[in-house]
Amino acid sequence: MYLPDHTWPEVADYDESIALVPLGSTEQHGPHLPEGTDHMIARGLAHEAAERTGYLCTPTITVGVSDHHRQFPGTMWVEPPVFRDYVESLTRNLTYHGIDRVIYVNAHGGNVAHLREVSKRLHRDGTAYAIEWMWDESIPELVDELFETNGPHAGPKETSMVAYLEGLVREDELEAAYEGGMVPVERETFTKHGARVFHDSVENAANGSFGDPRDASAEKGEQLFEAATEQLVRLADWVADRPNDDLLPAERV
Repeated sequence: MYLPDHTWPEVADYDESIALVPLGSTEQHGPHLPEGTDHMIARGLAHEAAERTGYLCTPTITVGVSDHHRQFPGTMWVEPPVFRDYVESLTRNLTYHGIDRVIYVNAHGGNVAHLREVSKRLHRDGTAYAIEWMWDESIPELVDELFETNGPHAGPKETSMVAYLEGLVREDELEAAYEGGMVPVERETFTKHGARVFHDSVENAANGSFGDPRDASAEKGEQLFEAATEQLVRLADWVADRPNDDLLPAERV
């Protein structure tokens, strides 16, 4: 049930207490993927899960915490406190309409810590049970099986998902993305003596691509999409079925 497509009397008939909130970013994804990659993936997964379950799906939050990609033209971002306050306010809006369980269907790594902080805030005061869900973290074995040289950003997994969902991959730029990006992606490059030593993605990949996107295909994207959607549906059903008492903060011991 995609909220913007329905009238208010139709929404009033919704008798579940759960909502899916898709979130992503508008930021560079190398020379081969559109800037809307993350929010396109989040939207596709949330819509499909809502279609299969009948649960409510809100409009997509398309701009997130992306200032680490700011050197690339077109990247948009909001400051972390603004993002956290906006998501919290939106969620509190949902609770006014009877929603007390929310899944943040996330497709951007830069949002993760902030969504978890918002979830804690809402839980501490007993307003709502909200959790952050990151699509690729729900199917790590499949990701590893499909791609020999994966990457956390603009790599083959995201390229495959965009190829399947949107058909917006610039095929003629795949070789350039590989040649000018970071391949392979190794932890030792990002850390020294236990510390993360970079702040901006341009420090590691001149064109903003990580991993080998030439290994992507729409067929692999379909496998990823189906597997992740199944995980999201299972999670949503689990959240919807939990007793209210299990969702509230524990009393002081």
